[in-house]
Amino acid sequence: MLRVLIAFFIPWLSFFTIGRPIAGIICLLLQVTILGWVPATIWALLALRSYDEEHG
Repeated sequence: MLRVLIAFFIPWLSFFTIGRPIAGIICLLLQVTILGWVPATIWALLALRSYDEEHG
């Protein structure tokens, strides 16, 4: 649940919590723009869902 909140409010940080730092940096660059915030959040939520499915 905490990771979902992080993915929603600080999308780039959620990538670091699941061990994907390169994706986290790319997400941060996307999130810097106001228009990029929504895609960054969606991307972080999808990545978190995929991580949860893989690692149970």
